[in-house]
Amino acid sequence: MTPASTLSELTMTPASTLSELKDLSELHSTLLPGSSLPSSVMDIWSTIPASVRSALVAAESLSAAGKDTTDPACPSAAPSFSVSDASLSSDSGDDEKKEPDLPPVAAPVLTPLPRAPRNVFTFATSGNGNLLASSKGWRNVFTLPISYDVTLVPPGSLLDPASPRLLDATGPLRTTTDATRPRRFAAVDDAVYALYGERLVAYFAARGVDLTVCVLQGGEDAKRPAAVDALTDALCAYGLLRREPFLAIGGGCLLDIAGLAACTYRRGVPFVRVPTTLLALVDASVGVKNGVDYCCTPTQTDYKNRVGSFYAPAGCLLDASFIATQDARNISNGFGEIIKLALVRSDALFALLEVHGASLVASRFGRHRKVPEGVSTRIIELSIQIMLEELGPNLWEKELDRCVDYGHTFSKLLEMVPHIDLMHGEAVNIDGFLSLLLSYNRGWITRATVARVHACMHALGLPTHTPHLTPELCRQSLVDAVEHRNGAQRLPLITAIGRSVCVSDVTEEEVARALEVMEEFAH
Repeated sequence: MTPASTLSELTMTPASTLSELKDLSELHSTLLPGSSLPSSVMDIWSTIPASVRSALVAAESLSAAGKDTTDPACPSAAPSFSVSDASLSSDSGDDEKKEPDLPPVAAPVLTPLPRAPRNVFTFATSGNGNLLASSKGWRNVFTLPISYDVTLVPPGSLLDPASPRLLDATGPLRTTTDATRPRRFAAVDDAVYALYGERLVAYFAARGVDLTVCVLQGGEDAKRPAAVDALTDALCAYGLLRREPFLAIGGGCLLDIAGLAACTYRRGVPFVRVPTTLLALVDASVGVKNGVDYCCTPTQTDYKNRVGSFYAPAGCLLDASFIATQDARNISNGFGEIIKLALVRSDALFALLEVHGASLVASRFGRHRKVPEGVSTRIIELSIQIMLEELGPNLWEKELDRCVDYGHTFSKLLEMVPHIDLMHGEAVNIDGFLSLLLSYNRGWITRATVARVHACMHALGLPTHTPHLTPELCRQSLVDAVEHRNGAQRLPLITAIGRSVCVSDVTEEEVARALEVMEEFAH
């Protein structure tokens, strides 16, 4: 691929950025004849602020000209340039009020430092009377190199001693100074360990590896800071090295706990996810979010996922054979996240659920005479791909209008109702059905569409109603949504099966009417 063809792919990139990319591509070709910048570099380049891109192009130009930028005795080796006020403003889009009688403030000047010309820049601003003194500072720019594989392995192969995949995922074998054999550490859900613990230990023993296991309670009730502390204690006792990956094997709650512990232990160690539930396969294992529920001491209020992090795993290994040991309710629970994805993104996925979902619940995603070969795998593949398409470009959720938040506006508080018997996917589905009725009352979908979706949800074994979903809980949920989504509701609603929009104008009266219609379907 030539630089020109690379640039032609960036059809949505602003003209100024294209110009800078062209400059950089030409410089790259000059420095390395016959080479071109890979598309991954171009993608990262387009995310860097314009002021910093200019600095990098200037530094590259200087390097290409044969000047030595590493000589601290030569200050002229680092070019200076102006940065507009707009490049320094927040990206909130709000215009700030300015005093009309103030003299203009000189634009800061960014200068790349010789030892780190692509990352660190000095800047200076001139004073503005007595209101703003002259200042000097430094700007540090670093793009995180996030890359991880989500791999579907042949069902039943992950714990087969003949397969090296599970061991290889945790890096090369080596011994510590006080160990005679290679070692590994695994955090495992207690229910999973009861079913697969012997096979897990035997797998590593067959490959000459000592396995240390920390068994943690799974489930939402255990997803608390105390669980992260318990895992951290175990990691400390084990003496996990800074670059030594550990395994996290279990459902979504265990993966959340392990991810947060991995993020905070030694300020970040690698971990490998092995989801064992349908819900975790298509949801918790795919993105980079980790978190635990938290009780605020002053108010004695429980908050779902209030403490957490964005932290990518080293990899994810998905073996669908684990689903076979789940009961029907847990499999239906997983379908709560899958039908959500179908409603907002894929009518093809919805059609698969509509036709085959009930049979897959009954067969625990195994063979069924009514389900053609490959359908269950296709449902998992579509779900994972849709999730990654939505999360991949927005891992840190800079963009808060997210269709994958469908079913996650009212369900957060619903799940935290004391002593409620409701799983995550079930709560998401109830929320999703209420959101469906909001679309119906707005005239965006027909009653026939509502009935079709309702029938599919019930065929999957999912609830669509609970007396705990009260007008007051919904009101509090809208308040929480505005807080969590930075000042706007950003509530996803569907306009047709497979298509959605985010809105921020849902009223309490609308929700009350939707709850009334929900009662009609409950009887």
